[in-house]
Amino acid sequence: MGASFIITLREGLEIAIVLAILVGYIVKAGRREQIRSVWLGAGSATLASIVVGVIVHFATNGLHGKGEQAVEGGLALSAAIVLTYMILWMRKNARTLGGHLRGKVDLAVTGGALAGVAFIAVAREGLETVLFLLGAETGSSSGAEVVIGGALGLVVSAVIGLLIYVGGSRIDLRSFFRYTGLLLILFAAGLAGKAVHEFRELLEFESGWLIEPMWTITSGSLAAGNVHDFLKGMFGWSPTPERIRVFTYFAYAIPVLWVFLRPESSAGDTVATAAANVEHVVSDLESAGGK
Repeated sequence: MGASFIITLREGLEIAIVLAILVGYIVKAGRREQIRSVWLGAGSATLASIVVGVIVHFATNGLHGKGEQAVEGGLALSAAIVLTYMILWMRKNARTLGGHLRGKVDLAVTGGALAGVAFIAVAREGLETVLFLLGAETGSSSGAEVVIGGALGLVVSAVIGLLIYVGGSRIDLRSFFRYTGLLLILFAAGLAGKAVHEFRELLEFESGWLIEPMWTITSGSLAAGNVHDFLKGMFGWSPTPERIRVFTYFAYAIPVLWVFLRPESSAGDTVATAAANVEHVVSDLESAGGK
């Protein structure tokens, strides 16, 4: 549940930022009557993402044996790759995100075109979220916990967005995206380890030094219970992980964390985080709210 909460909290807030930029710029451009088109596009994208998620879930649910191993390994690997790309892309391109979206609005003269801009912007985040949640489900013993955690994350992200809208609150999004980025990198490392585990079983590699457990824990909170379940769902923890799974975890986590955390070589080339858009987002939200 912890992983799905962090995923939807971050993705939900990114969607709120995108919509804030779109709505705020439309208002500033004197096109307030086209706000409905933004909500239409955003709502359609949300519905499409849910439909895709439900279809994939039911198409893959109930698989056994090699089919299950192939699907779970593929989902985990895909989620890890896309999640990594999303985190690093946002770190690099957040400063130009607002200008990019405003340029799209300038080109979208009609309401239908504007709805298309909103649909594409929100669908990208929505489909990413669906993929990440499917990956989280493969690493968790309970699909219901994934749904509950995801719903809570969306609620909290909506509340944060509302606070910014109503009060113009200067929420520290720099820290928010930094810390959630760190957690999601560790989550993605767990997915990478999960993918290796599933593909190993699929290819029937059952013996050898790499397949032997790195450690074995048979009792205590790390072997079973709430702590075990949280660590398993959030970070891919296992009380008896193969050595190859542990090596994969750190082989992924160390270089990605280095790229994410490394300082820039010069002030002129500083890579922005989503916080670079905070003032613009707040200003746009205040304009949209008629403040």
